[in-house]
Amino acid sequence: MTALANAACESFLKTAKYEEVYRSEYRDLADARAGIGGFLEKVYNQKRLHSALGYLPPAEFERDWHAQTKKEAATRQLPL
Repeated sequence: MTALANAACESFLKTAKYEEVYRSEYRDLADARAGIGGFLEKVYNQKRLHSALGYLPPAEFERDWHAQTKKEAATRQLPL
């Protein structure tokens, strides 16, 4: 793993711990998985801004990327 990817992973884990894990009490492993999964889907991917993505949430960045890719594909001309 490159240093850049490792730094991104460490940043993600730090955020998940500080914003979800340390603020919650879990009854058991299943409760922890559900709580952390909910945080990832509802907060981290939908609302939290990411500097590496132009200060967009991942879900919005991905929607924009797919829309741009479709637009580029539609305007691309096929060779005759």
